[in-house]
Amino acid sequence: MDPDLGTARILLVDDEDSHLQLLRRILERGGYSRIETTADPRRALPLFTRLEPDLILLDLDMPYLDGFQVMEQITPRVPEGTYLPILVLTGETAQDVKERALASGARDFLSKPFEPTEVLLRIRNLLEARRLHFRLQAQNERLEDLVRERTRELEEARLEILERLARAAEFRDDETGQHTRRVGDSAALLAAALGRDAAEVELMRRAAPLHDVGKIGVPDRILLKPGRLTEEEFGIMKRHTVIGARLLSGSRVKLLQLAEEIALYHHERWDGSGYAELEADAIPFSGRIVAVVDAFDAMTHVRPYKPAWPVPDAAAEIERQSGRQFDPAVVQAFLRVLPPEGFDFGGDPVPAGNGGAAAALDRGASLPQDPGGPGGGSSLS
Repeated sequence: MDPDLGTARILLVDDEDSHLQLLRRILERGGYSRIETTADPRRALPLFTRLEPDLILLDLDMPYLDGFQVMEQITPRVPEGTYLPILVLTGETAQDVKERALASGARDFLSKPFEPTEVLLRIRNLLEARRLHFRLQAQNERLEDLVRERTRELEEARLEILERLARAAEFRDDETGQHTRRVGDSAALLAAALGRDAAEVELMRRAAPLHDVGKIGVPDRILLKPGRLTEEEFGIMKRHTVIGARLLSGSRVKLLQLAEEIALYHHERWDGSGYAELEADAIPFSGRIVAVVDAFDAMTHVRPYKPAWPVPDAAAEIERQSGRQFDPAVVQAFLRVLPPEGFDFGGDPVPAGNGGAAAALDRGASLPQDPGGPGGGSSLS
């Protein structure tokens, strides 16, 4: 006798005491020690609840409740995915009775009168099946845990690759590599302030850093030029939105779909004078958010071709552009969540000093005062 099987909890339900005594003797001689019996089928459910048996031996023909009614009480209480063997005790040989018993939850039949060897063999087989079921269940859980862990690792690797791609696009004019992360964090903060749910906020955090991935296709002579851009150069610079959208296009992943949208539309202006000349609500929500946080971050951080603004001046400029460059609702939400000292996401500090709106802007779009672009307009990233 396997020691594990010998400790199985067994419940016997039969209205004839002689049958119960016989079965107990057979089981005890077979090495089973945890046996509970009842001759009253009305006690079967309370006993089942208290004992949580590994096996039930159940008579069919009983007063008060027959075996079918007992199974109707018990089977709904068996936890989903659990294998509980019920061995039916019956003198019936009719096929319809057996079919009904199987449909009600029985796993096997034991004919009266009992033959000890058959009793022990059928019980052992059912308990073995239960043990194998739990082993398989445990193995499946381990495999599911392993799959979840591998999935998590793959997701982390995917996100890290996207983060490094975003940083690579910015590295030539932002050696700290912090601009993309700051834009992602502040865009997420702003999205939350505008009522987006947690899933959308997290997507924004991950997608916004890819807003300028198209800079990969902009030559250094233009991207890093310290002075005014010619009209031709500015036209090349503007292409970074289309290049970025093409790099990110065709994905079935929501994160990359959102990143494509942001890359293409983060230089649209509320008044319709942006790159694609979309106006007001026609501009995707994500583009309107990133336009504000990208401009603010560009103004308040140094690049090779520009100094930086203090936070209050940059915030005032964002507010002045409300209704012209930026969505007024987004601007109001931005000003509500902006701390007096600016956002602190653990990146490089905001230097003091004011080089003027013109010089403080990154390459890619322009504020009205900006003198570095065509005809006097430098650009935002």
